[in-house]
Amino acid sequence: MAVKSYVLIETEVGTAKAVADHLKDIHHKDATVTQVDTVTGPFDVIAQLQADDLNKLGSCIAEAIQTITGVKRTTTCLTLVLD
Repeated sequence: MAVKSYVLIETEVGTAKAVADHLKDIHHKDATVTQVDTVTGPFDVIAQLQADDLNKLGSCIAEAIQTITGVKRTTTCLTLVLD
């Protein structure tokens, strides 16, 4: 079952655009970045990700997103399918 999430990203001052641009270019083996938006409020960038499972999603976040220069903190929100 595919897992979809929103990763809320807090960046260092003045780095939001560079972080967003870098996220758009991520080609990780375990997950796909499907959308990236710069936003206002407590977070600076929101990325939408999709992966085959939670482990692969976590791998992408830890290896490819949290290591981007300028990323201070991430919060991951998993989407739910409610029937």
